[in-house]
Amino acid sequence: MAIPDFQKFMCPLLTLADDGKNHSMREALDVLAKKFSLTNAERRELLPSGRQEIFANRIAWAKTHLRMAGLVEMPARGVFRITDQGLAVLRKHPQYVDLRVLREQPGYLAARNAKREKNGTPADDEKITDDTRTPDEQIASASAALRQNLGAELLAKLKTVSPAFFEKLVVDLLVRMGYGGTREDAGRAIGRSGDEGIDGIINEDRLGLDVIYIQAKKWENTVNRPEIQKFAGALEGKRANKGIFITTSNFSDSAWEYVKNIGKKISLIDGQRLWNLMIDFDIGTATAATYEIKKIDHDYFDEETG
Repeated sequence: MAIPDFQKFMCPLLTLADDGKNHSMREALDVLAKKFSLTNAERRELLPSGRQEIFANRIAWAKTHLRMAGLVEMPARGVFRITDQGLAVLRKHPQYVDLRVLREQPGYLAARNAKREKNGTPADDEKITDDTRTPDEQIASASAALRQNLGAELLAKLKTVSPAFFEKLVVDLLVRMGYGGTREDAGRAIGRSGDEGIDGIINEDRLGLDVIYIQAKKWENTVNRPEIQKFAGALEGKRANKGIFITTSNFSDSAWEYVKNIGKKISLIDGQRLWNLMIDFDIGTATAATYEIKKIDHDYFDEETG
């Protein structure tokens, strides 16, 4: 089944702690995974950032909201237990606890607004407009949307530049990725052949132990198999085994299938992959803003009890 949103973990967390004892987050993860019949693959599924499991992140945020509402407390690192207020809420709402229930608790809105204002976001009003995603998921979603918009802008821009500039951009990207040695070495290598379907040559490594042949095309139409076959034939004429075909458009299924079944290693980079690489390696892009997401430093506070 799909991983439940973080609100659906609130009541099970309170139920787990109903005995009034201390419970670890590790225990909570195991108990709730079993309750919701999650597979190992679902438990390991990561946020887009790749830094935390979605399942663990949602349980952590469920616990955070319960703590802001005064329903659980944390007597030690990684440990929580239910409060008298939490027991009362669980008795009143034994089946389901969500943000609407938490808003009824004194101090919850003040605690939540204080946390939001500290993070630079506006305070809540009294309307129920809560997203079912955790803040980490909301940030990841917003980041993905911004990246997608930037990619569309980059692709539109690429289609307006001259072929010479496009070749230069390809060189800059490959050098930034670690190919070609120095920018000067790559500049001397690229664009010198210009025949037999090859637009340039670049070293695979700084020592020049192997070379990669390049075809860079500013196209609007889909690149089909015959174009890739011509490129493979050009590689054969150079006794080369490696090539990169870069385009601002896309490749047909038959083109992808062809490169899978030949002995030569040809990497196909379509418009979407191209702009993703440009963003990842800072080619034609600049940082607009940087936001720091901080967390508590438990090691610092551990010194107090050391």
